[in-house]
Amino acid sequence: MARCSTSITVPNACDTKSFTGLRQLAESRHYKAWFLDQFGVLHDGKQPYPGAISTLKNLAAGGAKMIIISNSSRRASTTLDKLKSLGFDPSLFAGAITSGELTYQHLQRRDDPWFQALGKACIHITWSDRGAISLEGLGLQVVENVEQAEFILVHGTEALGLSSGDSVSKKLDELEKILEQCAAKGLPMVVANPDFVTVEARELRIMPGTLAASYEKLGGEVKWMGKPHQIIYKSAMIMAGVDASDSIAVGDSLHHDIKGANASGIESAFITCGIHSSELGLKEFGELADLSSVQALALKYDAYPSYVLPSFTW
Repeated sequence: MARCSTSITVPNACDTKSFTGLRQLAESRHYKAWFLDQFGVLHDGKQPYPGAISTLKNLAAGGAKMIIISNSSRRASTTLDKLKSLGFDPSLFAGAITSGELTYQHLQRRDDPWFQALGKACIHITWSDRGAISLEGLGLQVVENVEQAEFILVHGTEALGLSSGDSVSKKLDELEKILEQCAAKGLPMVVANPDFVTVEARELRIMPGTLAASYEKLGGEVKWMGKPHQIIYKSAMIMAGVDASDSIAVGDSLHHDIKGANASGIESAFITCGIHSSELGLKEFGELADLSSVQALALKYDAYPSYVLPSFTW
C-alpha cells in the first residue's frame, strides 16, 4: 500500500485497502447486505461487464443479501427488467431501490411536508432517446408554460414533457434557458436522478444531476432523490433488515456511491473501471489503479472508500 503524506488531514484517505477481486473482500469480512450500483459496476448500459454475472452468483452462494441501489430515474421494477434483459438473474437480488422509485413514492404519498407543498402542475424534463418516464398514477398536470408551473420534475436531460403526454426533444442549452425562467419564478425542483454523468458503452453521458447542480447555482431549491443522500441508503437497510455495520456499498462514483456510504456510516468498495477510469489513467478493463492515485482522487472528492477494486469480478 502506498504511504500517505503526513500532511493529509483526513485519515480515511490512507485507510483504503486494495483487492484484485471480490473474493478477497468477501472472505476478509462477512457482510450481510451488499448495496450494488449498476451502471459502471455490473454493466455499461449495453452489456454486462466481464465476470459480473458469475460474481453475483458467488456472492449469493455465500449467503449475501444483494440490493440494487441506483440513481436511475426509472422505477425499481423497470430496473430489474433491464438487468434481466442484459442476462442477469433478478432472483439473486433481494430487491432494487432507485431514485425514480423514491421520487414516485414521495410524489404519490405526499406524507412529507416538503412534497405536500409542491402542488400538481409541473415542468417535466425527461428522456427522448432513452424512452420517456411515465407519470401515471401521480395526478400531476404537465405544463409547458413556466408561469403555470408549481415545480420542476427532472427525470432526464433530452426532452421537455408536453401536456398531451408526449415530449419534444431539447438540447441542453435550451433546457438551461427554461430553468433560468423557473429560477426567476422561484420554482422548487425534484431531481429523480442525481448522477452528473454515467457510463454508457464506455462513454460518459450527461445526466439529470448536472441540470440540478446548474439550477442550484441559479439560486433554485433542489430536492435530490438518491445518492449521495442518505434517503436511499436508509431505504436499502430497511429492505435488507440490517444496520449500517452489516452493510457494504459498491459503486464507481466517488461523489455519489462512496460519499453517500460515508455519510450513512456504511463501508464501501470503489470500482475503478467506471466513471473515474480516465482520471485514474486506466486504459483497459480490469487494469489496476495506482493506490496513491486513488487516494489523491478520494481527497479531491472528499469521499473515502474502504476498499478499491479494478472491477466487479470474483
